[in-house]
Amino acid sequence: MQRRDLLKLLCAAAAPLPAWAAEVPAPAADHHQHLFSPAMARLLDTGAGSGPPAIAASDVIALLDAAGIRRAVLLSVAYVYGSPVRKIDDEYAKVRAENDWNGAQAALYPDRLRAFCSVNPLKDYALDELARCAANPQLRHGLKLHFGNSDIQLENPEHAKRLKEIFAAANRHGMALAVHLRASVSKHRPYGAVQARVFLEELLPAAPDVTVQVAHMAGTGPGYDDPAADDALSVLAEAVAKQDRRTRRLYFDVASLARADMKPHDAANLVQRIRQIGVERILYGSDAASGNNLRPREGWAAFRQLPLTEAELTRIAQNLAPYLRAPEQAGSRRRPRVAKLRQPAQQ
Repeated sequence: MQRRDLLKLLCAAAAPLPAWAAEVPAPAADHHQHLFSPAMARLLDTGAGSGPPAIAASDVIALLDAAGIRRAVLLSVAYVYGSPVRKIDDEYAKVRAENDWNGAQAALYPDRLRAFCSVNPLKDYALDELARCAANPQLRHGLKLHFGNSDIQLENPEHAKRLKEIFAAANRHGMALAVHLRASVSKHRPYGAVQARVFLEELLPAAPDVTVQVAHMAGTGPGYDDPAADDALSVLAEAVAKQDRRTRRLYFDVASLARADMKPHDAANLVQRIRQIGVERILYGSDAASGNNLRPREGWAAFRQLPLTEAELTRIAQNLAPYLRAPEQAGSRRRPRVAKLRQPAQQ
């Protein structure tokens, strides 16, 4: 695919938005974006152009500009090389290369992009790669973990023990964690309240000093029609609502959840969970600019259609995760207190 054709595809967001959407400020940041190096794009292409195109930092910047979004977080997909469904020669070398490529891409736009490295936490090289990333100025800000792709089963004591080690190491290095909590869908792994309680009771206490961002609000998207994910989210949302100290630094991104064609009851359920958690902990994100995923501009327009109040939408648009804030905003060890918006009457 020619690069100009790729840019046309990525910026197909040029369709005009409704007038009401143009009147609302764009999000301050997209907290869930991905790049695909040429090597990664080749790996994911199973034939006939079925995989995502290579996506570079310049492509994401074009999408952000089209949406009026200033900043974005690039969550490396290096963990794909460690997926148990693949057998990769020189696997760890390719994981390192993908992480480094993401860091180098983010460095091209240092005031706009921030890269997280990633790894399958069950791999014997995971702690080494975490430490290596922590020493890299472009990758030291955070770690992306994908429980589904890595086939993590939190009900397995050995998996939970390993994850506690990874969380504790990230905490020691001051690295935020972005976690795709949803268990593997393709393998039909158990997922719900049981797994969420392991996350709450065992993993979060191992990383008490860093931001932990739950991707897709504990689901996977597109849309919000996954009962198992809602069961998992209900455990975390209840803990947040009760001001459980283990959730002090817990945030949730909404990447790929809002869709223009959502069923009303799915939209209502999503809004209920957002309000239960509190809008100050909700981070806008749109996911990789590939396939049927909505691009940042359309993703925000779809999110704007949820039955949230203007005040709630404005607050979510303004939210920045602590790892994106200036040091004086984020604080050194303590998360600043934020006043929760009063919940409106049921709509």
